[in-house]
Amino acid sequence: MTILETPLSALLGVIDVLCEACQQLKWKTPSKIQQEAIPVALAGNDVIGLAETGSGKTGAFALPILQALLASPQRLFALILTPTRELAFQISEQFEALGTTIGVKCAVVVGGIDMMTQSLMLAKKPHVIIATPGRLVDHLENTKGFSLRSLKYLVMDEADRILNMDFEQEVWIAINSTQILYEDLSTTVDKILKVIPRERKTYLYSATMTKKVAKLQRASLQNPVKVEVSTKYQTVEKLQQHYIFIPVKFKDVYLVYILNELAGNSFMIFCSTCVNTMRVALMLRNLGLTAVPLHGQMSQAKRLGALNKFKSKNRSILIATDVASRGLDIPHVDVVINFDIPSHSKDYIHRVGRTARAGRAGKAITFVTQYDVELYQRIEHLIGKQLPLYNTEEQEVMLLMERVTEAQRYAKMEMSELSNRKKRQKDEDEDTEESSGVRKKFKKKRKY
Repeated sequence: MTILETPLSALLGVIDVLCEACQQLKWKTPSKIQQEAIPVALAGNDVIGLAETGSGKTGAFALPILQALLASPQRLFALILTPTRELAFQISEQFEALGTTIGVKCAVVVGGIDMMTQSLMLAKKPHVIIATPGRLVDHLENTKGFSLRSLKYLVMDEADRILNMDFEQEVWIAINSTQILYEDLSTTVDKILKVIPRERKTYLYSATMTKKVAKLQRASLQNPVKVEVSTKYQTVEKLQQHYIFIPVKFKDVYLVYILNELAGNSFMIFCSTCVNTMRVALMLRNLGLTAVPLHGQMSQAKRLGALNKFKSKNRSILIATDVASRGLDIPHVDVVINFDIPSHSKDYIHRVGRTARAGRAGKAITFVTQYDVELYQRIEHLIGKQLPLYNTEEQEVMLLMERVTEAQRYAKMEMSELSNRKKRQKDEDEDTEESSGVRKKFKKKRKY
């Protein structure tokens, strides 16, 4: 049954042009969150949407915004705030795909991209801006002529992550290179709220409801309607979850064993640090596996390149930090492996939410070492169930030990080489024009 055969226009109030766009995107029947949130939003209410990750939250706020834009066309109509750059690009793609027949123009404003290029995009006054909070504040303070005073819609996607203190710290260190004191309400978001009109529609979407999200709700929404598809922290039903209890020194060997055993699937492997992400990627490449890393220390172009290689199925293994745990919709992820257990148990829900999306099945395997038992117990307590043990044959695993040890050694050498190359590059960058000017003077003196 397609979305048009379901009388969506009658069921949810979505106009035919947008129904056709949904059909072209192969969106069939609306998801639970869309069924609940779209009619409420079209009725003109502020919305708080709580639903597990992978439940179609983007469509739930994109369709009402595009319908309102069609009714009263205007530039700088909507602002969508997201916690990560990759999610911002993904939301932009969905807005452009849904609004392709009505000529919607979007601008993505995130860090890691030249500000002047973004300023030129903003000067063209797009209909929808998708931004990370830190870079948007940068433009509001430094880009002449850029203002959001006529804004009609504000969306905060993954609101709990936007308001997360660690994330705020990253944003502010990136902008000011200084440590600041944090207030109860996120300072960055507070700055944005002060420069946009009070008379606007606000949608707040999150997989998890936290105290900070509740505070933001009181500060920025007017008589909101709460749309709750999942009341507690939970993972989707079609997700098979397992754990493996192993000594920390054998983690690499067990990872290679699982990748071989489940060969033919596509994997997302989560690590806790950028360095470990790179190390695991190099080790797997040395074993002939097609792995790409994705972490916060990569340039924006490389991050998007890695993501596109994985999305286009050129690579079957994506090794990432939590930068990829939020909102990214890659339909073909079959298995998520928590190589390093998340320090915040709520991040587990977002990580495993990269698979078993939109009704598909998926598998998640979490590595638990002797040092991770307490963190793992917190995860089980949060999701309200005990996970089964993933069965492995220890003798078969240990047969891989020699090859893995050799690959680890090569990876260590490559990591050392990369580190030295970065140091040399840094030294060259620090060799300023002034010092080159001094060298020229010495050359002139020698001629005399």
